[in-house]
Amino acid sequence: MIETQQLRKDFGAFTAVRDISFRVDEGEVLGFLGPNGAGKSTTMKMIAGFLAPTSGQVSVCGHDVLREPLKTKAVMGYLPEGAPGYDEMTPRSFLGFVADIRGLAGDQRRRRIDDVVGRLQLESVLEQSIETLSKGFKRRVGLAQAILHDPEVLILDEPTDGLDPNQKHEVRELIRSIARNKTIVISTHILEEVHAVCSRAVIIANGEVLADDTPAGLEARSRYHNAVRLSLADDSALPAVREALQSLDGVAGLEQGEDGSGVIALAKQGSDVFADVSRLVAEKGWAISQIEKDRGRLEDVFRDITLRKPEVQHG
Repeated sequence: MIETQQLRKDFGAFTAVRDISFRVDEGEVLGFLGPNGAGKSTTMKMIAGFLAPTSGQVSVCGHDVLREPLKTKAVMGYLPEGAPGYDEMTPRSFLGFVADIRGLAGDQRRRRIDDVVGRLQLESVLEQSIETLSKGFKRRVGLAQAILHDPEVLILDEPTDGLDPNQKHEVRELIRSIARNKTIVISTHILEEVHAVCSRAVIIANGEVLADDTPAGLEARSRYHNAVRLSLADDSALPAVREALQSLDGVAGLEQGEDGSGVIALAKQGSDVFADVSRLVAEKGWAISQIEKDRGRLEDVFRDITLRKPEVQHG
């Protein structure tokens, strides 16, 4: 549904995107991750056809973005960074304007506008001018125009930027609900968004792809993958607990809990020590207030990948 081949973008002597290649299939929600200035928005603009690449190709639903721009845009919805709109328009008039551009008419036009207004809860601001809206409402209006024509492909640049936690949850639920028969690319620096909606993640830095994997695959690279966290009801038992945990074959090392109490037993690569630790707790009769297994910390993996710049690994 989306394929980029050796995509590159130069701005004078500065290279913003360096030979990026990846593909996204139907039903996938791809999280496009990277630190600020990594080249995320530039890549999204090239996929959406708003910026011509210096070299390389982009195809969407089999259409070359540069050679067939109208066919490409007909099957695509795009939410750019900042969601620019026409400040003097109201959301109602703006969505009507977009519906006209998209060729929607009659009952279909009315149904689609009513649908996106309801999904994004815009009823209370339909008659306000866009310039008077909060950042969150402006973002929702931008998302509404992106999905108005029910496109096959969605390109969303920071879709939850400026939204409060409840609104973020609603937008993520919306993305999940429409993802089954669409292809969606979400540019974000919010790592919890990857857990919430993405089936795959590409991490870039300095304009290059550094990792391409599932969220679970990325978490498995974390030093905390399969670590076991123990919170003790009585910290006086901590020395004995640490000594016993260190003796387990699958334990690579121990760390103090983040709150300064308890202990984290790090698992050796490929090991799952939760059952062994649980058995040890039962045998020793330790007073444990909580025990849990860590799936891994995506933020640590993200920082490690973007700062150390390893070779690209595909899941």
